[in-house]
Amino acid sequence: MTEVIQSLRIYLQWAVTNLTWTAVVDILLVAAIFYGILYLIRGTQAVHLLRGVLLLVLLVVLVGNVFHLAAFSWLIRNTFSALLVAIPVIFQPELRRALERLGRAGWLLNRGGADAAVSQVIDSVSRAAQELSERRHGALIVIEGDAILQDVVATGMPLDAVVSSDLLLTIFFPNSELHDGAAIIRGNRVVAARCILPLAEAATGDGRLGTRHLAAIGLTEQTDALVIVVSEETGIISLAHNGRMIRNLDKGRLARLLYRWLQPGGRRRAVGLVRREEEVLPATESEELEDEE
Repeated sequence: MTEVIQSLRIYLQWAVTNLTWTAVVDILLVAAIFYGILYLIRGTQAVHLLRGVLLLVLLVVLVGNVFHLAAFSWLIRNTFSALLVAIPVIFQPELRRALERLGRAGWLLNRGGADAAVSQVIDSVSRAAQELSERRHGALIVIEGDAILQDVVATGMPLDAVVSSDLLLTIFFPNSELHDGAAIIRGNRVVAARCILPLAEAATGDGRLGTRHLAAIGLTEQTDALVIVVSEETGIISLAHNGRMIRNLDKGRLARLLYRWLQPGGRRRAVGLVRREEEVLPATESEELEDEE
């Protein structure tokens, strides 16, 4: 332990004596790059994988330096280049989605119309959910978050149409070819319909959960998307996020929750709102939900 403290003291003395304005700029530039990478992959499964990799690397470096393991340190130094090649392969889907997000039209330059677009989407979705509930038409509406759902979009039929309540009502009309599966909303456009969602892992054996609800919970367990479910049997409107489901919503409550999540910076503030909602239930403790196709 004394060797570790002495090493830290030496490093601090070196940093103080060698710290110049160019070194500060250099450090800030590297920090900005790492921040940008973390910002691009936030909300994806890559965050947990990256956290595990960093912890493993930190543990390996500490073990090698503290205990002076020469052979172990040699092995780590010689496998580092292989790790640099392996990491892009492991993170290939997340890197592709991050680059796609970076290139999405105007996410840095076109912030002025963001609030208007969000309000239009929220109004269309909440109005459509209310009408679908009254008509007892089942629906599964996904609002994409930071994680790009291109793999899910690829399972359905591409549309690329502006979000409107009439469009959503048409998609989920029982005689429509598109009513089975989910509609995916990206920004203010419905990019695809009839998409297949992954079922919930923790609740697949629970017969109380209907297929739509399992699919909604399953997707939100893996991504930061929001999923609105309208029950075909009861007309109950539910909202799934982060593997949890808020039930018995009406148009006003649904719009309020969507706005708190979708407005800029609103997702962090929405956590407290979700905890206050009386209908928030873990996937394994949900009320009885009908089995439905």
